[in-house]
Amino acid sequence: MKKIFLLTLTFLFALTGCLPPSGGASQVESTPSALTQIRLPLGYIPNIQFAPLYVAMEKGYFREAGLEIVPDYSFETDGVALVGAGELPFAVVSGEQVLLARAQELPVVYVMAWYRDYPVAVVSKKKQGITTPADLKGKRIGLPGLYGANYIGLRALLDSVGLTEADVTLDSIGFNQVEALAADQEQAVAVYIANEPIQLASQGYEVDVIPVADYVQLASNGIITNEKTLRENPALVRAFVQATLRGITDTIANPGEAYEISKNYIETLASSDETLQKKILAASIALWQSDPPGQTDPQAWENMQSVLMNMGSYAEPLDLSRAFSNDFIK
Repeated sequence: MKKIFLLTLTFLFALTGCLPPSGGASQVESTPSALTQIRLPLGYIPNIQFAPLYVAMEKGYFREAGLEIVPDYSFETDGVALVGAGELPFAVVSGEQVLLARAQELPVVYVMAWYRDYPVAVVSKKKQGITTPADLKGKRIGLPGLYGANYIGLRALLDSVGLTEADVTLDSIGFNQVEALAADQEQAVAVYIANEPIQLASQGYEVDVIPVADYVQLASNGIITNEKTLRENPALVRAFVQATLRGITDTIANPGEAYEISKNYIETLASSDETLQKKILAASIALWQSDPPGQTDPQAWENMQSVLMNMGSYAEPLDLSRAFSNDFIK
């Protein structure tokens, strides 16, 4: 399965020259208002967890930087491949995707941490008694598939206590973790900590949550660009990062305002459970809070590389100094 994932990434890279623009925007193009239009892959559906970007768009922070952002909610690996191919300048991706891409010689570079901590956790109903990674032994665990942040985070948790995949049963269930756990189809599920555990609690289930970040520090979700953009247009990278950080700062300072702004970008938000959505926003804010905002820890990248190499995702260590930079958050 690991080899299939890496081959899929390579296949996406090969196809990038044939992919049409999404949402009417090419990688970077000038608009009639003299703004540089950028299509930004987010890797997920419109969601309150992207509130800082919506705030930065609504308040004109990107416009002040000469940019017009067009959110793209396609698959995460699509964004990685397109940025690596130079078809797009930026994407929001999880940390492991950077190293997996660079192992495939895609020249992507991480330039801003979106979250402080790796946002994955394992959640279970309290009746299961799963409160530590060691308790996962022998359990049936559901996750979207053997790929992405949920899978990497789960593997890191298992590794932290000397367990392997052979010690558990993994079920690929798509993005149906809440439904699967509620129906007792799974004993535990791998999830994003700011989303599914809150949904389950709102439905009245008593749950235990095991955050990956409590046991191992991994490179979290963040903004990527590519080596060519860094080399030829560092001002664009700095402008984009700084506008994004302003959106994060404003969201942390005034979550109520950020929630109202997000209604302009998420069609279903106005009709959603406001209490639930605001709890998800509050949990996301806890992940955005860091000092300084946007900074990534080199040790988190060392740890991520160890996890991926232990999994057999690639054989030779990568030069991590080329995989990320904190230069643009200042």
